[in-house]
Amino acid sequence: MTVDLGVILTLLLVVGFLAQWLAWRLRLPAILFLLLIGVVIGPATGLFDPDRALGAFLFPTVSLAVALILFEGSMTLRFAELRGIGRAVHGMVTYGAVLALLLLAAAVHWIAGVGWPIAFLFGALTCVTGPTVITPMLRTLRPNARIASALRWEGIVLDPLGALFAVLVFEAIVSHQQGHSLAVFGATIGIGAGIGLAVAVALGFLLRRQMIPEYLQAYGTLVAVLAAFTLSNQLAHESGLVAVTLMGITLGNLKHIHIEHIMDFKEHLSTLLVSMLFVVLAARLHWPLPPGMLLAGILVFVAAQFLIRPVSVLAATLGSNMNWRERALIGFVSPRGIVAASVSSLFALRLADLGMPDAGALVPLVFILIIGTVVLQSATARPLARMLKVADPDPDGVLIFGSDVVACGVAQALAEQKIQVLLADDDWDGISRARMAGLPTFFGNPTSQHAATHLDLTGIGRLLAMSNRRELNSLACLQYRQEFGRERVYRLRVLAPQDANERSAFAGNLRAKALFADGMTHARFAQMLETGWRIKSNALTDAFGWPEFVAQHGVGVVLLFGIESNGRLRVASDRRKTEPKSGWNVIALVPPAQAAAVGVAA
Repeated sequence: MTVDLGVILTLLLVVGFLAQWLAWRLRLPAILFLLLIGVVIGPATGLFDPDRALGAFLFPTVSLAVALILFEGSMTLRFAELRGIGRAVHGMVTYGAVLALLLLAAAVHWIAGVGWPIAFLFGALTCVTGPTVITPMLRTLRPNARIASALRWEGIVLDPLGALFAVLVFEAIVSHQQGHSLAVFGATIGIGAGIGLAVAVALGFLLRRQMIPEYLQAYGTLVAVLAAFTLSNQLAHESGLVAVTLMGITLGNLKHIHIEHIMDFKEHLSTLLVSMLFVVLAARLHWPLPPGMLLAGILVFVAAQFLIRPVSVLAATLGSNMNWRERALIGFVSPRGIVAASVSSLFALRLADLGMPDAGALVPLVFILIIGTVVLQSATARPLARMLKVADPDPDGVLIFGSDVVACGVAQALAEQKIQVLLADDDWDGISRARMAGLPTFFGNPTSQHAATHLDLTGIGRLLAMSNRRELNSLACLQYRQEFGRERVYRLRVLAPQDANERSAFAGNLRAKALFADGMTHARFAQMLETGWRIKSNALTDAFGWPEFVAQHGVGVVLLFGIESNGRLRVASDRRKTEPKSGWNVIALVPPAQAAAVGVAA
């Protein structure tokens, strides 16, 4: 039965969305579910045959999708940020990566019996750990700050650099396979690099001069990427991937242009493309695999996981301040991701057309390594981190946006109860006062690109937006809702409910739960502190419970937080009534002693 192409594409979108949603719910890399679904509907059941369903559209679709994925990933490499990485990360992304590439190539050559050209291509593709797989794993793993920083930076830097290096290895193989001289190979690389750089500079000029309206900038960038890829391929065969990779790196490092909204668009587009592409690529796998291929893939995975990764990390971190426990966990965690899967499939298609020996072995070996590393490390990394005593506790810490007297007072009270706090603000005077008080701080707007890269959220699981800037509070809530979840994001009102009319009220999707008592605003909180109210902590017992606490301090007491006996933090808000119980510690705003006495007498 022939199925309409529109129906097939719609079903692929639905399946891709379900895989992404399941990955979000289980906090696992989405690539795992995409590949498994592709294997199930493809070689396992025969429900979907991409070659027959897509026909002549298959290769161009995969090529354009991979080009956009490489461009989006390469835009994240900012050379200015490389100066801030530590010695260990520097080693991991330089000679450690090269050592891993060589060892992976040797392993696949000797174990799987593939030729050296394919072996080096395999090594270039699989020495990379990308942000798309490491970020969800870190949320589940929750290691200490040094491990999290090293793994995150390794993915950020190696993802685009590894892609560029893999493209160069591929170009060398193709040039050799077609009998081209070294000059032809150099010309191919030069044409791709020249077109990529030229298009990036031209696009940057147009964006800097605002010659493209903002609502068309993402669209224009998409057109420029595809045009550079196609033009480069027309002038020099297979040079398009070099063009888009260098174009992304160049555009990401041009000064005085704002590309955040373009990156957001490309991220959403890449999510859509990845969701469809990986299902299609996994469905193209042939089952059963050629004799010995499955066993060889498993042995390569074992060598990569338990020998090559630990050795390369050990060599890369020599002389750093990391202890052996931290090195052991970093040497265990190395999930492969989007670049390896997408680029290897495109390379395999092209090399098979050229009659390259062993080209058919590339995709099965890469996919076995991807699935093996993601499954094993997702299931065992957290227990291993606990066993090595390098895991952070559950993320019950608090990120506070603001640094005035209200934010600092709340942060000080939480810190005294051993709750992890981090104050973030771009007000230097306020941050300076917080640092003088001994509070951990981050100088910068927590919604900025700088914060996205440098703000360490290890152990942090909530946001309290407590600045006196209403719009920025809502913006912070909107951003960190994606990180912490809607139920763990709060704001301190700037306008009282009766003062916010329809013209000034935010839309429903921009609102977050309001902190503390009904009608509590930032100005009212600050005024109460100025007139003698104070933030007080107290332990509750069976004999001295919450009613007795209120009776002692007056009926005007405002509950701020409750800390359960197991250390879990409860935040008082307008959405849910909090009833402190025996065994809790409470943090409350209490009136001055004279006012409390009058209230009790009354």
